[in-house]
Amino acid sequence: MFSTLIYSLFALDQTLTSLVGQNAWLIYLVMFAVIFAETGLIVFPFLPGDSILFIAGTIAAASGVNVHLLALTLVIAAVAGDSVNYAVGHYLGPKVFHRPDSRWLRQEHLLHTQRFYDKYGGFTIIIGRFVPIVRTFAPFLAGVAQMSYSRFLAYNIVGGLVWVSSLLYAGYLFGNVPWVKSNLSLIVVGIVVVSFLPLAVRIWREHRARRSA
Repeated sequence: MFSTLIYSLFALDQTLTSLVGQNAWLIYLVMFAVIFAETGLIVFPFLPGDSILFIAGTIAAASGVNVHLLALTLVIAAVAGDSVNYAVGHYLGPKVFHRPDSRWLRQEHLLHTQRFYDKYGGFTIIIGRFVPIVRTFAPFLAGVAQMSYSRFLAYNIVGGLVWVSSLLYAGYLFGNVPWVKSNLSLIVVGIVVVSFLPLAVRIWREHRARRSA
């Protein structure tokens, strides 16, 4: 499974390039589905959203895909995904913290995200966009906590705009740089590592604290 994940990360650029070669509109549909799934469905917390946004930008630069239309499409996907996730959390309520782990919902993911809320408050909706797992569970917990939808939506829109535009346009601006083109697979893995770093550091600190106690 791990080897399959690594291969998928290295092959992201090839997969999206192949889609554009078949039909340029496919990249809009596939990217919308991926971003919506990662932000809107708690069963997909490990989708490589950061990396795939960057790669989509590089492909847009090389293929002539309208990057501004793509950005608008993906911002809509990100905002809609978070809104759906919020609605599910709002419906389920605080009782999710008392349920045993299941195939789809793990308590440790909820608790890690809850700690982000304890530190950053509502800005977790924005900051969490750049942290795998947290970006999937942050809107869900906002719904669980019964955050007002108007307040949530404001954070949601800002977070979606900043997350999508920063990574997509970064890929678009640097995608045709020769060094970037020849090392794109390594850059993808680097983005994944950097995005998981805050979560890894937090887990390591908690582990040290438990051992010290």
